[in-house]
Amino acid sequence: MYISSKITDDMIWHHKCGIKDGILRHPTDGKAWKDFDKKNSTFAAEPHNVRLGLASDGFNLFGVMSSTHSTWSVLLILYNLPP
Repeated sequence: MYISSKITDDMIWHHKCGIKDGILRHPTDGKAWKDFDKKNSTFAAEPHNVRLGLASDGFNLFGVMSSTHSTWSVLLILYNLPP
């Protein structure tokens, strides 16, 4: 992610350009982000560290309940980039 200077600037925008007015615009403004930073101060001290979110949800294709398999979609979200 840091091979391009433009992407590098975008990856650390939350450290350089974040608006601190109490309005929730991005996960950086949320309580969970701030709690994580307090608990992991060495990680939070380096703005170049990559923050990821992982979400998954299982579903049964075609509604066949007797199926012996399931399908799980996985979504990986990069939180460093600006909105």
